[in-house]
Amino acid sequence: MALVLGLAVGCAGDDVTEPPASAAPAAPRCPAAWRPGWQRLANRIEAPVYCPSWLPDPLTGQIDGRWNNIHSVSKDGSYLLGFTWYEVPSGEIHVNLRGYPGSVRIPRCDGTPCFSDRGPSKRLAGTSITVYTANRGADRWHVLYAWKRDGSLYTLSEHVAAPLSYRQVLRYLDRMFRGLELIAPSASP
Repeated sequence: MALVLGLAVGCAGDDVTEPPASAAPAAPRCPAAWRPGWQRLANRIEAPVYCPSWLPDPLTGQIDGRWNNIHSVSKDGSYLLGFTWYEVPSGEIHVNLRGYPGSVRIPRCDGTPCFSDRGPSKRLAGTSITVYTANRGADRWHVLYAWKRDGSLYTLSEHVAAPLSYRQVLRYLDRMFRGLELIAPSASP
């Protein structure tokens, strides 16, 4: 009993306060273990990239990490990074992040737009997002969020497949989008 009372007294002095309801949420932060890869990508393409602060479990956003199965950079600086978990018979979790520096045009896949079946637009974290539900290439069977920033097109997509429902994928995309941190290229020495 004395031990329990001692622990309770010890905790009573802890300064644990909730932030006021009007406080702005903390800015998203790219995890320290992931940041070097995203910084190298931004430096390589000489354009900003978005690092996720969160991906669905068990994925991590570490470039060249265990779950990073697509790492493609084109001559024009556009990039595709894919992170995938797959287990038979459980299912698949697959997230793609893309960037098209200096272009806001939807890319073409075999002569047709890669992103189609435009859904309702939404606004998240002060950004206007276009939702696409029928896509080609690496984003086939994905719900895709597309947005423009400073003359460049960026996308975030997730595969709709077991164990996730369409609604869960939308919730995850919202959470991932709100957690993106823009990483600018660093100045050359």
